[in-house]
Amino acid sequence: MTDLKPADALKQHWTDGLPRAWKPFAQLSRLDRPIGWQLLLLPCLMGIAVARIGYGFYWDDARYALAFILGAIAMRGAGCTYNDILDRDIDAKVERTRLRPLPSGAVSLKAAWAWLLAQCLVGLVALFMLPPLAQIVALAAVPLVALYPLMKRITWWPQAWLGIVFSWGALVGGAASTYASGVVPTESIVLYLGCIAWTIGYDTIYALQDREDDALVGVRSTARLFGPDWRQWTAGFYVLALVFWTAAGAMSGAALAVAAGLAVVVTLLIWPMLQSVDDARPETALAAFKRNAMIGAAVLIAFSLEPIWRTLRPILGV
Repeated sequence: MTDLKPADALKQHWTDGLPRAWKPFAQLSRLDRPIGWQLLLLPCLMGIAVARIGYGFYWDDARYALAFILGAIAMRGAGCTYNDILDRDIDAKVERTRLRPLPSGAVSLKAAWAWLLAQCLVGLVALFMLPPLAQIVALAAVPLVALYPLMKRITWWPQAWLGIVFSWGALVGGAASTYASGVVPTESIVLYLGCIAWTIGYDTIYALQDREDDALVGVRSTARLFGPDWRQWTAGFYVLALVFWTAAGAMSGAALAVAAGLAVVVTLLIWPMLQSVDDARPETALAAFKRNAMIGAAVLIAFSLEPIWRTLRPILGV
């Protein structure tokens, strides 16, 4: 049973070389699907970049970035494990998820809880690498994360709740960069709102894969709610994200640079991605969803250009 792979897993990945008994735990953490921790990490790094626009980067930012990478991998894995524990009966009824470790029997429920605890301990190490204000902000998200798996049962907007928790790193990144002031910068809050809209957009695309199965088992999503108009709705959320992101850049003092960078994102990445999805082919939705790592990276670069320049100016003597 341990060699079974979920339908949406990568066919080849470094986790394939793990010992046979370890593979199901890697699958529980979605290590063979790095897009998840990448999308969790990007708002954290955006938070640092936006807070540094007027000042340039500091050496401490490298430590914070390392903490965010470690924390994103560990806590994304913990979140997926927790979600699979709660959703194991639903996953057994959905074609794309029926081969996940818990519904397939590759991992016992007791072992899954132990693995969840182990990943949380790694996340705790990452938390201690951050300054006190960032630690407080990060811990404030824990109850929201715990409630997320229940949202698909009680609301048509679980993607919005995912946006709230998956974008929280924008606040933590801002808090880490300005901890001395004791407050989260306003521009970080605006950045956070943009990341929420972005998450609703890309997770709606992801949910397109499961619309038929979700309807059969009673799981709700914005993909089902929007129906045939999903493309217009999703485009609207991407536009909203760009508006908030541009506003965050303007509040930090880099309006033109950020606006130009985001215009490139729209032209070269977002619109072609939306057009690439074919409702009759679920695999196109998965491919489009994965492109959001590139979109997020492009936005991060747009935010980082000004602080990188401010950091290099004294070194270059200009």
